Amino acid sequence: MLEKVLIANRGEIALRVLRACHALGIRTVAVHSTVDRNLKHVGMADESICIGPGPAAESYLNVPALIAAAEVTDAQAIHPGYGFLSENADFAERVEQSGFIFIGPTAGVIRLMGDKVEAIRAMKAAGVPCVPGSGGPLGEDTAENLRIAREIGYPVIIKAAGGGGGRGMRVVFTEAHLGNAIAMTKTEARAAFGNDQVYMEKFLENPRHVEIQVLADGQGSAIHLGERDCSMQRRHQKVVEEAPAPGITAEQRAEIGKVCVDACLRIGYRGAGTFEFLYENGRFYFIEMNTRIQVEHPVTEMITGIDLVREQLLIAAGHRLSIRQEDVRFTGHAIECRINAEDPDTFMPSPGTVKTFEAPGGPGIRVDTHIYDGYRIPPNYDSMIGKLIAHGVDRDTAIARMRIALSELVVDGIKTNVPLQQRIMADGGFRAGGQNIHYLEKRIAESKEKAIGLG
Repeated sequence: MLEKVLIANRGEIALRVLRACHALGIRTVAVHSTVDRNLKHVGMADESICIGPGPAAESYLNVPALIAAAEVTDAQAIHPGYGFLSENADFAERVEQSGFIFIGPTAGVIRLMGDKVEAIRAMKAAGVPCVPGSGGPLGEDTAENLRIAREIGYPVIIKAAGGGGGRGMRVVFTEAHLGNAIAMTKTEARAAFGNDQVYMEKFLENPRHVEIQVLADGQGSAIHLGERDCSMQRRHQKVVEEAPAPGITAEQRAEIGKVCVDACLRIGYRGAGTFEFLYENGRFYFIEMNTRIQVEHPVTEMITGIDLVREQLLIAAGHRLSIRQEDVRFTGHAIECRINAEDPDTFMPSPGTVKTFEAPGGPGIRVDTHIYDGYRIPPNYDSMIGKLIAHGVDRDTAIARMRIALSELVVDGIKTNVPLQQRIMADGGFRAGGQNIHYLEKRIAESKEKAIGLG
């Protein structure tokens, strides 16, 4: 077993990793910026060390500082959590070269899946269904790009090869706008990702976002843990996630799950990972693979009973998977609401001091958060302050429990998106299930129109 793990992250995921480590008897090292001295996991860790000032570029993204922290504390391994450096191949490589274990895939696999063009090529070769597209980066030949777009069929979407998080993409509905869209996306990609390669795909107009959770030990064994539906999104950012996905049959789950498992084995995947798909008209289309633990991993844990972070730690320690595919059982339904420190109407961040925090409870309720009474939320980082998860025997029960939990949740002193989450849980379309990725934004726009008398 690993003896000491440095947690290269902050907030709720750092606390989640710390708890998993302590449950396995692993000592922990918490790193923190100067504005994060009072984070909950920092006080709970066996050791803590400051790695820099508030800006993430000078602390949580500071690779030399993280490596130095691991060295001075004699840590054995580094867990990157999600965000920050979790999918940075250069960081994973530096960790391994410095003599530490990176709790995640190899740098080579992260690099492969981080380049969307190469990832699609690899997935096609592995038999994973992909969105019809250019099959490679677009060149400077305007006539050829027009030909590719005609062959795919409009609308098309131009995407940055190194993009992610909803950035570096542009939808094109007519031939007249193609050239300009390619040029603009290239410029944006170069500035944001240091890589101006772009590619083209068919733009699916009303898809759902369905993803498959996998675990692989890098020693010849891999399993899938079913699917999650993450279609409730705003500006390409997930707001609500659930498992299993409404309307996906056991046969579909087994079929696409096996495809993902086979792909893991083909590329030599190690650790926890997620295959993300667009799902439309009964078909799955691969869009990307996240080579890390996901924000929404708790809903999978709730319906399978499998601790994903624990499995990450065991795999990193060299253990083979102890879970076989036939051992995986799916029980009930789980829903996760992301709780953000933001105005529920304008979505502007709302940093500040939490005067009162009261967590909800009851059957099937889980709260993953790092906040507490008196905690000051800094303005330097992402606005998510926690996740509220509800599990029930079926989807209706999970929604009912979530509605009660949201009504019990108290976060005074700042604004949160709890009112938005309450509106989603009460929304007829959401309650019916199976809505596409545009549904929430349309409902938000309609609500704003009504509020100003346009509806």
